[in-house]
Amino acid sequence: MPKNKDQKKEILSNLKEKIKNSKSMVFAGFNALGVKDNESLRDQLRNEKSEYYVAKKTLLNRALKDNSLDINVRDFDGKVAAIFSYEDEVAPAKIIGNFRKDKEKENKIFFLGGILEGKLLSKEQVESLAKLPSKHELYAKMVGSLNAPISGFVNALAGNLRNLVNVLKAIEEKK
Repeated sequence: MPKNKDQKKEILSNLKEKIKNSKSMVFAGFNALGVKDNESLRDQLRNEKSEYYVAKKTLLNRALKDNSLDINVRDFDGKVAAIFSYEDEVAPAKIIGNFRKDKEKENKIFFLGGILEGKLLSKEQVESLAKLPSKHELYAKMVGSLNAPISGFVNALAGNLRNLVNVLKAIEEKK
């Protein structure tokens, strides 16, 4: 059922607000995505403070232009979903990338492009983002890297003490 002007204005203002508040956006095409898959994907995105939103391309284009983003989503084939990320910029790409790993879902949803820091990303760039480690994984690696020299120093000191104890024990056994 077609939407009237008031409904379209409300959708447009919603889209403008979502674009303004988001840190990044991913555009995804979808074909025959079932209700269960759709709800599962939306739940995963919601848990990462992201939102899956489907709107007409004309309304999405107008909202993007009103937010000073010169991107034309009409160039994308088929239905377009916009995934807004409000905290972690990479989370939507990672979630969709993981969702696509299931062979049955591979052709049901696919990357079309994205926006990061006001710049348009190609399909390939978004796929690369999906393969990056998450923020938590990067934090863990950084903490491990910072902790490594300290751990090595502690082990070296403990080794010297162990060696001293072994020497003293050997002297005791000789006497």
